Amino acid sequence: MKYTIFGESHGSAIGVVLEGVPAGLELDREAMRKELARRSPKGDGLSTTRKEADEVHVLSGLFEGKTTGTPLTLVIQNSDQHSTDYDALRYTPRPSHGDYAGFIASKGCLDYRGGGHFSGRLTAPLVAAGAVAKQLLAQKGIWTAAHISCVYGILDRTWEDVEELKDASAKPFPVLDDGKGEEMRQAILEAKEEQDSVGGSIECAVQGLPAGLGAPDFGRNVEGIFSQYLFSVPAVKAVAFGAGVGFAYMRGTEANDPFEIKDGKVLTKTNYAGGINGGLTNGMPVVFEVTLRPTPSIGLPQESVDLRTGEEVEIEIQGRHDPCVVHRAVPVIEAAAALAACQVLGI
Repeated sequence: MKYTIFGESHGSAIGVVLEGVPAGLELDREAMRKELARRSPKGDGLSTTRKEADEVHVLSGLFEGKTTGTPLTLVIQNSDQHSTDYDALRYTPRPSHGDYAGFIASKGCLDYRGGGHFSGRLTAPLVAAGAVAKQLLAQKGIWTAAHISCVYGILDRTWEDVEELKDASAKPFPVLDDGKGEEMRQAILEAKEEQDSVGGSIECAVQGLPAGLGAPDFGRNVEGIFSQYLFSVPAVKAVAFGAGVGFAYMRGTEANDPFEIKDGKVLTKTNYAGGINGGLTNGMPVVFEVTLRPTPSIGLPQESVDLRTGEEVEIEIQGRHDPCVVHRAVPVIEAAAALAACQVLGI
């Protein structure tokens, strides 16, 4: 499958076109609705106050409840835009946002309202596409689940088994240790009170991929495929598989994953490699961690430039913004992982 996301944050609608969806999938619309609800703000002060119904309309590729094999087009209407909040930002780009680069790439024709096509709002159709991918993977006994591993230096504990990770993924604030989760919440609220923002990390696992998929070379390397999908999520700035940067502190005797036979299958006793060796799956869960930057849109004064005059200016950003995107991004990362897993499988 290949997907194309379209629309802008303050346009009439956003959506996704999925090409290559196998015919005959009985699309579970309720499961898709639940995935989008996981991403939506919960009204707890941790997220933007923008409220969207995120109801998915299917324009093509579905007949009598089943996919037809033609492009599946999913559309989500926008209804709660406050575009005037962004008038002052048309020619004064936000530091570390896509505003400036997008202005240059569009030859000055960028839709700047709410971040336009660069907005986190565009993760809603990605979650919808991921819901389709998850249903295809479920037919093969493959699933994805994730939890918040860190917010502003506050670490969740590591998961012990796959069922525990599934349970954490389903929580409104998806952590393994609820006590640490409360600490994370307070850090987010403190940043919001100070008109600032915080970043964090999400750990995700894909369970059930058979060994031997992928290749060591460009374009088919499993780590490369997953990274391409994950870096398409706004705010993601780092991806690490298995022990990730921890390998820099280990010896081979610590980092190597010993093989064993379990229930007639070749597995490894540890999974520091994150389920990938030589660019191919090894039969263990594909495990990775993504790091998301703090939201660039903050209320404190920031230095920018006026693109019309070439002068340096100070800006104060108005509008409704997330003080942290990490907790809302958990289903987004799962969706990207599911789409990547479909490519690895050749779906």
